[in-house]
Amino acid sequence: MKKKFLALAMSMVLAAAAFTGCGSAARTETSEITTEAATEATTADATVADATTADATASDATTLDASATDAVEATVVGNGEVRVGALKGPTTMGLVDLMSQTEEDANAAYTFTMSSQPTDIVSGIASGKLDIALVPANLASTLWNKTKGGVSVIDVNTLGVLYCVTGDDSIKSVADLDGKTILSTGQGASPEYVLNYLLEKNGVNATVEFKSEATEVAAALATDPTQIAVLPQPFVTVAEGKNDALHTAFSLTDEWAKVSDSQLLTGVTVVRNDFLAENKEAVDQFLADHASSVEAVNGDAEAASKLIAQYGIIEKAPIAQKALPQCNIVCITGEEMKADLSAYLQVLYDADPSSVGGSLPDDAFYYAQ
Repeated sequence: MKKKFLALAMSMVLAAAAFTGCGSAARTETSEITTEAATEATTADATVADATTADATASDATTLDASATDAVEATVVGNGEVRVGALKGPTTMGLVDLMSQTEEDANAAYTFTMSSQPTDIVSGIASGKLDIALVPANLASTLWNKTKGGVSVIDVNTLGVLYCVTGDDSIKSVADLDGKTILSTGQGASPEYVLNYLLEKNGVNATVEFKSEATEVAAALATDPTQIAVLPQPFVTVAEGKNDALHTAFSLTDEWAKVSDSQLLTGVTVVRNDFLAENKEAVDQFLADHASSVEAVNGDAEAASKLIAQYGIIEKAPIAQKALPQCNIVCITGEEMKADLSAYLQVLYDADPSSVGGSLPDDAFYYAQ
């Protein structure tokens, strides 16, 4: 397995060096795992999990103040031996208390790297430069396929963050969408599959009109608040803050629970199996620390929101504080993790096998302490 990751790491180095030349031919040398797995992240759950990194260049009326820092920027905290990577967005919010403790403790075990680029996280795991990573749920499955079982999932860190937003007071559940037109992002990715699943389970016939970015959806709602849209947090909080006519009609997470025995997911945490084999105690300690951090974040939204802004996950603390309760930050492990994630991945696989990397992970993918 180490040789395999080393080979992948070499291809990452060559790809990075070629990329600095800015030639289109150079980009074709990017390794298979970087290009294919990162594409999954960009077009699938990353649409939801890391909405804060989306391009917010619309007019001032619809600009999403929650946009994070520049797409190429990474935040590094700590000098510990356990290297943790994460995409900036709701999937990382539960880490901020632990990140703060790490920054204050020179002997802390962790180094945290946050990036807006899925390729940074994918290549970091593949090359062995990262040990643990917080990623969109379907990307974990894609990584498992691309690395031939080289990663395991250790927890679910974020449940669903999709909400139905509208000024139409008659919309209160998926059942009320029959005959309606719904605006959404994420065509050919998890948002589409989740929405289609809910419509089918409720026997609803609706038209879904896809936009390329959440800012387009927000702009459409600003023009006509009676339209119906599916948006992720924190875009929901920002859109509603700019237009009093809008409100959250329902949570897709709640609607999922009505028709499924599992939970709707957004983000999970994975570990390189090479690292796990030699550092099981460190991985178990991270799980305990992650759980404590999640508890602290959910227990004090005001303090957590300041850290979320400090680390550039969401630019403004008041927006973070308002959005945080709807971001469904969790730390679910063991059999519950396996049951929920396997059921969620099955829905995506049934809709499009490529959304999870072509095949579903086997039981070894799910870490049991």
